[in-house]
Amino acid sequence: MTLNELRYLVAVADHRHFGKAASACFVSQPTLSTQLKKLEEQLGVILFERTNKSVRPTGIGEQVIDKARRVLDQVEDIRTICRGDREPLCGARSLGVIPTLAPYLLPWLLPPLRRAHPALELIVVEDITERLIARLKEHSLDGAMVALPTSASDLIERPLFDEPFYVACPGGHRLARARAVTLADLESEPILYLADGHCLRDQALAICGGAARDPTGDFRATSLETLRQLVAAGLGFTLLPALAIPEDQRDLAGVAVRPFAGTAKRRIGLVCRATYPHLDEIDLLAQLVIDHLPASVRPLRSALNQ
Repeated sequence: MTLNELRYLVAVADHRHFGKAASACFVSQPTLSTQLKKLEEQLGVILFERTNKSVRPTGIGEQVIDKARRVLDQVEDIRTICRGDREPLCGARSLGVIPTLAPYLLPWLLPPLRRAHPALELIVVEDITERLIARLKEHSLDGAMVALPTSASDLIERPLFDEPFYVACPGGHRLARARAVTLADLESEPILYLADGHCLRDQALAICGGAARDPTGDFRATSLETLRQLVAAGLGFTLLPALAIPEDQRDLAGVAVRPFAGTAKRRIGLVCRATYPHLDEIDLLAQLVIDHLPASVRPLRSALNQ
């Protein structure tokens, strides 16, 4: 039994005509008829009832045709998988993204990514850095976009851009009218942080943890939007990365967003296993991200020349 015989079988079932089936399979009618006769002899059954006016599957023929369709579908799936392995960014690929980046990254990244690589089936996994790195090492992710450095020696890092931090303060606070906020301005002000496990928490603590005081209450926010709402309620200040602040919404209801004086920023990069077999795809994706970055962040164009 061959795949061609199964294709001829399905073609006759679809067209109910040997001549039309042969044309659809790009073979002569005698060739198709001979192959199907051979298949029937191998199986020991009659697959079609043939008359001068019609061709109809027998009862057993219907069952065999159904199985043949499934086999041919599976063969095509195998071809698709292998085609995706040969062609860059084709087929299913999984990308991890940290929660403080995913909702702001995806709206501007996905449209150009679809245009450039329409055959890509992107699977996005949103999680904190620690779990994304673990999934990378378990081979359940192809790559991840996280804050650098990761300090993982078995990963390759592709720096993408530097993202400055802004200070979000209650709208009625005196600093809401400042052109920029300094670290000295934050002394004795309550600072709100994300819950443990978020890399942005560690970054914010490193920047202003020593200068600020703890807020009144125990807030364990897991999203930047929750922090924003806590600021709007007057419970303290927080740091927001640039992509989380749309250009037309620098002043939100109850919240004033001001530049942070100095060079406070985080570096975002694309990471993958050092043994990943598609490093060219990582570089393609990195270049696409860099080429389509919003003006609020600084691209690191030299990163791909390493």
